[in-house]
Amino acid sequence: MRSSAESWVESLSPWPAEFGLDRMRALLAELGEPQRRFRAVHVVGTNGKSTATRTIAALLGTDGLKVGAYTSPHVSGWSERIQVCEGEADFEAAVERVRPVAERLEATQFEVLTAAALAEFAAARVDAAAVEAGLGGRWDATNVLDAPVVLLTNVGLDHTQVLGDTRDQIATEKLAVVRPGAIAVLPDREFAGLVAGARIVVGGAREAAEALLGRQVDAHVDVRLPGRLERRGRELWDGAHNAEGVEWLLERLHDRRHVLCVSILADRNAADLLERLARAGSSLVATTSSNPRALPAGALAELARPYFEWIESEQNPFTALERARRLAGSDGHVLVTGSLYLLADLHRQDRRVP
Repeated sequence: MRSSAESWVESLSPWPAEFGLDRMRALLAELGEPQRRFRAVHVVGTNGKSTATRTIAALLGTDGLKVGAYTSPHVSGWSERIQVCEGEADFEAAVERVRPVAERLEATQFEVLTAAALAEFAAARVDAAAVEAGLGGRWDATNVLDAPVVLLTNVGLDHTQVLGDTRDQIATEKLAVVRPGAIAVLPDREFAGLVAGARIVVGGAREAAEALLGRQVDAHVDVRLPGRLERRGRELWDGAHNAEGVEWLLERLHDRRHVLCVSILADRNAADLLERLARAGSSLVATTSSNPRALPAGALAELARPYFEWIESEQNPFTALERARRLAGSDGHVLVTGSLYLLADLHRQDRRVP
């Protein structure tokens, strides 16, 4: 059963009428500037941001710090997004803390969630937080942090209608969150020229945690997130939704004879994704997530015909997954992918089944 906070958050517009940070800054000002009460690592990039964010938080925690982590989107539920010390915060309390001001300012859904996370971290007196950007960087609601460390996970051609048509343009938007004097942790030196005034470190989540601490971290952490290479017996659930994400997933498959259960949003290059996914198996059950932008199952099935030997369509995601399981049989493998929204739908159904 949804809480009142969840119902209210779901009622909010996920997109602003126009991009900008004025409303977010006004919201935080009335909340007492919570983002200034802890150090932060700001995580930007195309893929892998949530895993990197949680990994940074876990590594900082092994050094004795009290750490917050903010990720998006969620798969298992709204409370997945805000964590303190690797445990989910009280989502109801976190949202209600910011709701009166957010309602008056007509904040968007992501602005509310970001403010709730930052205020929760301040209230919990965390020493540091790892904060994942939502879309891009420059106009993202998280770009209110004065983060001493920024991690860029990677850059791919995603959200081109907002961020630009080339990798350079997209990287420029993402790295706009880097402040002068900050440390920018990059996967390589390809975009180092875009962050003048920052100190460049090549690496990933570990190097970002070490940059914040100013010393080496030797601990090993094993971070698992719902819907991100989530192994469930003979099933693998992964929200790969762009070319880079699919290629990353394919590299990690131990078997290429999966039955696929797939939903893809209409604003994606579905044919390209399907052609790539066909390397994971020859049978596909097309379905439709609850996201209004999802392709209808039938339309997705038609796009898949050049690439798969056996194709079925089931509009209901849970029915589609059951069909994929039957096609795979007791010894086969099922791959559920194409959209984190599909995985969120299936996780919700899991919680309803006794």
